[in-house]
Amino acid sequence: MAERSTAAVDVADNSGDEPLTAEADQSTADGVAQNRERDTEIDEAQGSGGTEGPEKASPLELHSGHKLARRYRLEECVTRLDGFSSWRAVDEKLRRAVGVHLLPADHSRARSVLAAARSAALLGDPRFVQVLDAVEENELVYVVHEWLPDAVELTTLLATGPMEPHDAYQMVSQIGSAMAAAHREGLAHLRLNPNAVLRTSSGQWRIRGLAVSAALRGISSATPQRTDTESVGALLYAGLTQRWPYESDAYGLSGLPKDVGLIAPDQVRANVHRGLSELSMRALANDGATASRHESPCTTPEELVKAIGEMPRIRPPEPTFTAPPEYQRTTYQQGTYGRPAAHPGATRPVPAPPAPLQSRTGKALKWAVSALLIAALGLGSWQLADALMDNSGKSDDTNKTQTTGGNKGGGKNAPVTLLKIDNAQEYAAEGSLQAPGDARLTYDGSSSTYWRTKSYNSGPKLAPYKPGVGIVYQLSAAQTISTATIGLRYPGDHTTVHLYATDSLSPSTSVDGMKEIGTATTSGTSLTVKASNKLKTQYVLLWITDVPKAPQDSYSSAGYKQAVTDVKFTG
Repeated sequence: MAERSTAAVDVADNSGDEPLTAEADQSTADGVAQNRERDTEIDEAQGSGGTEGPEKASPLELHSGHKLARRYRLEECVTRLDGFSSWRAVDEKLRRAVGVHLLPADHSRARSVLAAARSAALLGDPRFVQVLDAVEENELVYVVHEWLPDAVELTTLLATGPMEPHDAYQMVSQIGSAMAAAHREGLAHLRLNPNAVLRTSSGQWRIRGLAVSAALRGISSATPQRTDTESVGALLYAGLTQRWPYESDAYGLSGLPKDVGLIAPDQVRANVHRGLSELSMRALANDGATASRHESPCTTPEELVKAIGEMPRIRPPEPTFTAPPEYQRTTYQQGTYGRPAAHPGATRPVPAPPAPLQSRTGKALKWAVSALLIAALGLGSWQLADALMDNSGKSDDTNKTQTTGGNKGGGKNAPVTLLKIDNAQEYAAEGSLQAPGDARLTYDGSSSTYWRTKSYNSGPKLAPYKPGVGIVYQLSAAQTISTATIGLRYPGDHTTVHLYATDSLSPSTSVDGMKEIGTATTSGTSLTVKASNKLKTQYVLLWITDVPKAPQDSYSSAGYKQAVTDVKFTG
């Protein structure tokens, strides 16, 4: 029971007795928090491993406009809690918004926060909000991370109602696989709650505060994998029912009735997807009991990902189209413009049709039109007869040609269809991303915009710096890829591109585990990759392993680099 209350409840207390609301837990906002409470009391998390006591270090005397390292300008403090503060800031060097956590260097958790931030930064998984910097200077320790102004917290999404089954399935799939990847690298979250899960404008799910959020509060756990797995189960439960799976209210959600225990989501709300309901129960701690239908509980993120993979895929709902309103003719179009309106009950007289052409001019016009029609018919008949005679004279030669040469194409060429790209996201097998915000520019129809790699000191092969760089494209539906046409910015020796079929915009397997569609190499600025394996997939990874040497430009210095201007798939 102690472990269960640890992972998923995670409710901050003012004094250890009275739980705060979900709004107060938005203290670690990474770009989307709306709450601006300055909570200076201790955030006591109920963890199986316990937490450290209240920190007595003096609070930081910082204000808006203060600069860190002559680069990060503090804009707005989003929280003050237990000796540390979180800010929205501006990176004046790169001209972008960032988030900053600050605490004194003599704070008892300063060392653990730095270690957690540096470990999270090395993960480089785009499914997590990225740590950009972790520094100790001038008696301060600060952690700089991404700021996502276009992302929405799960707390905000659930305020409007429960999630559709497909949305809940996508969330638990992406969050579960991301946490499994983190635990494979020895990293845990320990504060995975609706405030820590974000959905971007592209529909992808991101996790913020990996390792750092728990380190800031001194939270630990003897069973970190079980803790995070239960938290994912609680997120799914909340998404299906709009209820928090514990007795206390939290994150703007009502808790379960007291003295009832944990009940399945399909018993809390009608029309809940049965498979997702059972999955959430398998992930949650059930006081030692197994989940319904006698399925074994999921105790690690890897087991949860395996259970998700065994489920039938939940398809998105069919789009609904509203019929346009019936076309209404105006009085002007009906020919009544400028006429007085008829009195109610009055019968409007039907206008008489115009008289036929009876004058001498009208008769002449009739004969002229008739003569033109007769001439046109005669001319058309003559041209048709001439064409038929020409065809009969050439039929023998045509037959001979067909007999001698045959039909080399074997009939009509197979139709080629340009496949629609709905979305794209940069993929990094390891290390940092290249230009994650520019992936959409590769299919915007303009050759002047592009996504680019960073500049590397040696090449053409990117290894050992990186195994490769690339972008995952989401097609409108599962399709069989025949060719990919790729526009490149830099010519030279040489660029090598591989195409792989994968399972989502955030692949759950490494490149080695994906099936290759085809590969090609060029020294020019265009490349066509023909499919050597006919694979049907909705998600295609464009993977670049070799890049040419290019001169310095406005974005990077001279070195081995490449940029993709256009990508088109045909099937």
